[in-house]
Amino acid sequence: MGIRGLMSFVEDHINEFFTDLKLRDTKIIIDGYALFHRLCFSSNLELRFQWRNMNTIKGTRDCYIPAKCFSLDALCCHFGNMNKVLLPLFAVLCGNDHVNLPVVETFLSKVCLPLGAPSSKGRRHHRVLGLLNWLSRFVDPTEALDNVLKHLPKKSRGTVKKLLCGSMGEYLQSQGRLQDFFQHGAYSCPDTWNPGLPPWVLAALARGQLSPFISDALVLRRTILHTQVENMQRPNAHRISLPIRQVIYGLLVNTPPHLGNVAWDALPPQPPAFSEVERINKNIKTSIVDAVELPKDHSDLSKLTELSLARRQILLLETLKVKQSILDPIPAALKLPIAVSCYWVQHTEAKAELHHLQALLLGMLMGPLHAMINGPDEEALQGGGAEMLYEELQRVKAQPGLRLDLDTAHVFCQWQCCLQMGLYLNQLLSTPLPEPDLTRLYSGSLVHGLCRQLLTSASVESLLHVCPEAQQLYEHMFSATRSCAPAELVLPKGKSKKRRQKKRGTPWLENRVGTTLNARSWHEGGNRFELLMVGTLEEHMEAPELE
Repeated sequence: MGIRGLMSFVEDHINEFFTDLKLRDTKIIIDGYALFHRLCFSSNLELRFQWRNMNTIKGTRDCYIPAKCFSLDALCCHFGNMNKVLLPLFAVLCGNDHVNLPVVETFLSKVCLPLGAPSSKGRRHHRVLGLLNWLSRFVDPTEALDNVLKHLPKKSRGTVKKLLCGSMGEYLQSQGRLQDFFQHGAYSCPDTWNPGLPPWVLAALARGQLSPFISDALVLRRTILHTQVENMQRPNAHRISLPIRQVIYGLLVNTPPHLGNVAWDALPPQPPAFSEVERINKNIKTSIVDAVELPKDHSDLSKLTELSLARRQILLLETLKVKQSILDPIPAALKLPIAVSCYWVQHTEAKAELHHLQALLLGMLMGPLHAMINGPDEEALQGGGAEMLYEELQRVKAQPGLRLDLDTAHVFCQWQCCLQMGLYLNQLLSTPLPEPDLTRLYSGSLVHGLCRQLLTSASVESLLHVCPEAQQLYEHMFSATRSCAPAELVLPKGKSKKRRQKKRGTPWLENRVGTTLNARSWHEGGNRFELLMVGTLEEHMEAPELE
């Protein structure tokens, strides 16, 4: 629960509030999001991050990692030996992820907060400094809370007191042990129990089967859409997955947020809307998104798991705009990624081109190829073709990076956003489609390298001819996505508009079937993937017009 301004405040006083620590003989649980943020946004932090800088204690063989540890005692000592139990009230008044009440702003506007000695460092931390200095006057939270309420209208004091006390309770030391999750696969803590949530949701959260995105939407009615390496001149890549998120919100909208001991009926009715923190142009702003109204049998989260597998699968595929029959030839582990890809190619804002789709599908072959190479039927593979193709893709992946094509990066960011929300919806529906192996599903360096090769020298056919099994799988995946794609994606650049004008009134599917048949009549016995190449396809599309 981030407290506004506190991190930068303590970092500005690193010598006062941190102690040197020799980290050794202990278990570490790393907050991945926090580590990612620190590595990306703290200047040169990766040069000071000393995980591999193992030091040895003098005169022994014992090793340690040099680190710094925040000292709560030092913070309280700095503010006149303030009582530690006042800090939860400080967090709530300062503002955190859970509480941001306008009535608190009323209190802050009326109370005179002492800033202490003037300091250039303190100018941007007036609220933090003022509240800590003000709270240090009181013996305990009861006395401090009474003084807060004195500055508020009498009619709202009771409700505000309940809300503040409940929010302060979030900061009490938990009785659970987080390491239990890593040792036993589930985290159980009575303090986190929310009677407003269905038991199956609580169990899924304890086992880590629902993402932080889902828990944020449940608890805060607010989600964060992290910015990726994308083209800042174009709309946020997450915009493409908005319809999927609205369905997720529709499933969650009737669940009360977790507010500790605060009675749900003591709060105003919650609108069917969620806040999204996202990039808008070059700024981070908050948008309000309405949840989709779902049928009654889908709108009760407590009974969602009671729906049949078929019903849950229908809801997932309808959201992704995919028919079940399209996915029938696809292996179970790739059904969800292909369904997401079908959703992706249907949206015009994706601006995907043929080589983007080809590179993406070729990259998806890494998992199946790895399974072929290491599976029991390895000897049945023809001439080691799977291993040859796998090594070739690894070579493409390992090529030295060239200048990043920002538009291509944006296209793939959009696909990743679709995949992310597709995964979250699939999890919320208790996985009507199997979850894919994400470790080998997508590699940025691989798909970017394949894009460069497909635009210059290589072709899909030249890559896949060594492994018939992979060739057949690619054909199934391409056929599935092509059936959902607009003509602009599978026709050569600059030709699709011309074809539409000449063939106006003729269904697109008939044009495609006819073209495919004509092309095959010229290439008897040839491979079917030759049609997927930009140059070859252009020749096939032009020839009928010349006849």
